[in-house]
Amino acid sequence: MKRIYGLVGYPLGHSFSRSFFQEKFAREGIDADYENFEMADLRGLRQLIADRPELCGLNVTIPYKTEVMALLDDLDPQAREIGAVNVIKIERRPQGGLWLTGYNSDIIGFTQSIAPLIDSHMQRALILGTGGASKAVYAGLKTLHIEPTFVSRQRRDGIITYDDLSPEVMASHRVIVNTTPLGMYPHTDQCPHIPYTDLTPGHLCYDLIYNPEVTRFLAQAAQQGSLTKNGTEMLHRQALAAWDIWNR
Repeated sequence: MKRIYGLVGYPLGHSFSRSFFQEKFAREGIDADYENFEMADLRGLRQLIADRPELCGLNVTIPYKTEVMALLDDLDPQAREIGAVNVIKIERRPQGGLWLTGYNSDIIGFTQSIAPLIDSHMQRALILGTGGASKAVYAGLKTLHIEPTFVSRQRRDGIITYDDLSPEVMASHRVIVNTTPLGMYPHTDQCPHIPYTDLTPGHLCYDLIYNPEVTRFLAQAAQQGSLTKNGTEMLHRQALAAWDIWNR
């Protein structure tokens, strides 16, 4: 029976995972396939897995990285601490029961891809957005000894708003990571509302978006001389980490 892996999310028009894994399987002669499972309601996830005995592992993307945790049997300690899951390992018990364990490979991909760009002046970061991916970014920055602050449209405990981004705040936070979908294809004219003119060549602006390669956020940062990086390398690294998790 051919092994099947897949991606759960809604919508999935922006997904790169299927082509990445299909190319990997073809290149390495792996007898497996990768499918997209676009689900408007996550409650049918366990039934989907039960009905597809060839399913061996799943990736999870927007908007389910937090919601999916309640449907799993166990969580890797790091995923539990982060509060988000983007990898599900599927184990099928002899009596027919399922055992689903959640992991987070986003933190691996993000940390490995941003670490070479960090210098000693980058001690504080702004994380734009508070969704599932932002949680892994927060944990990854902490492992790099960078103090992160969340930015959202509404002020909450420990979260500042875009209106709070004064010149002083921008100057003291040299790393800015966009975890929102603003600027993702096809809405390429959008971008987070930060004061771009306060950016400098001493800033690093990192966008989790990979399509388009240069978002409006990154383009405006580059105009100020800031160092920029998109999410392509993070995606590749987190996908390879997911493969390792599935095949342990």
